[in-house]
Amino acid sequence: MNRYAFLALCATLLLPGAPAIAAPEAAALTEGVIRKLDRASGTITIKHGEIANLNMGAMTMSFKAKNPALLKKWREGDKIRFRAEEAKGELTVVSIEAAK
Repeated sequence: MNRYAFLALCATLLLPGAPAIAAPEAAALTEGVIRKLDRASGTITIKHGEIANLNMGAMTMSFKAKNPALLKKWREGDKIRFRAEEAKGELTVVSIEAAK
């Protein structure tokens, strides 16, 4: 890398007015409604909108909870925002929060 390109890169990264790096699309949460909870098996059935990071359309389906403790405070009918990922070939809910 030539010296001027390196200096320009450093200046861009260090300037206080430089734009922040946007959060990746993968961090987006999906809106949904809890249809069924099975705490014993650690699964949750959610009627949800499009899940962009999984390229999945709106539907109702069951997910495994990454950590069964995620399911403790929720009830059927609760409106939520959640993040799902594919882990070991299984669709898994990794976070849940109340819908705003």
